[in-house]
Amino acid sequence: MSAELADTPPPAETSATPAPPREPASRRRGLTSIEALALLLIFGLTARPGLTEIFAAPAAQAWSARFVAVCVQAFPFLVLGVVLSAAIAAFVPAGFFHKVVPKRTALAVPVAGVAGAVLPACECASVPVAGALVRRGVAPAAAFTFMLASPAINPIVVVSTFVAFPGDPRMVVARVAASLAAAIAIGWLWAKLGKTEWLNLPKHHHHDDGKWAAFWSAIRHDFLHAGGYLVIGAAIAASLNTLVPETWLQPIADDPVLGVLALAVLAVLVSICSESDAFVAASLTQFSPTAKLAFMVVGPFIDVKLAAMQAGTFGRRFALRFAPTAFCAAVLAAVLMGVLLL
Repeated sequence: MSAELADTPPPAETSATPAPPREPASRRRGLTSIEALALLLIFGLTARPGLTEIFAAPAAQAWSARFVAVCVQAFPFLVLGVVLSAAIAAFVPAGFFHKVVPKRTALAVPVAGVAGAVLPACECASVPVAGALVRRGVAPAAAFTFMLASPAINPIVVVSTFVAFPGDPRMVVARVAASLAAAIAIGWLWAKLGKTEWLNLPKHHHHDDGKWAAFWSAIRHDFLHAGGYLVIGAAIAASLNTLVPETWLQPIADDPVLGVLALAVLAVLVSICSESDAFVAASLTQFSPTAKLAFMVVGPFIDVKLAAMQAGTFGRRFALRFAPTAFCAAVLAAVLMGVLLL
């Protein structure tokens, strides 16, 4: 009996010292922007002979020219939008918008649409500004209406359309009326059916160093965030423009329905800034005035560049719903105003 007790292990002590905490697993660190740039430069230097031969081809030169053209057109307005967005986030008190924007969303939407006429900015600038407005507490329906109306009816666009269509002021009136009507309709539709869980806005961190520190931090964040998507969208637009021959549009230009749809889809693919799209539309002489109007109304609302930027600013769930809605509303408004005014 005593031998059995001797072989029995002693009971565990209830007051045993706790095991030391485990070291947290080291997280995998991603590439920084400097490291990515260094790798890109190394790749460019080592692959330079092959790249030079590839870009010597006519198709590659056409692609690079279109890619650079889209970026050169868009980046100045993107910078303007980023600066405005950062200024709103850093210097404008949140209570300001609650005083200026009507509390009732049904009234705030048309007010935001009309307010878009005073900002001479491209669609690349309006996307980050709309994101800043939503972060400041403005109703998303009003912010999205402003985002659509600003690049479509601002003074620069109105003047460029008047110059592109001399002697035809009805085209200017039709463009402004169709764009404003479609923007307000989309705003009201979001107020009725939109859900906040579809939005995935990146939050700006508060800085204890003051408003200027927050301002520069917001500029760096928004420019890198939206600029990357702009480059991706520009590359897609250049690829589509290079691969799709222009002669494919001629057979369907005579059909009024197919002509409208063709130029609407073309506006999505070419991703031309709203300040210059009127001259492109005027050059498409084989199409009807309503089809040209659809080209000018759809472009500032949605294109491959804008879809990428909207996905980067508001999230992919939002972009997947917003892009087709904006396209349909713009086409319907253009056809309606074309029938009434052109």
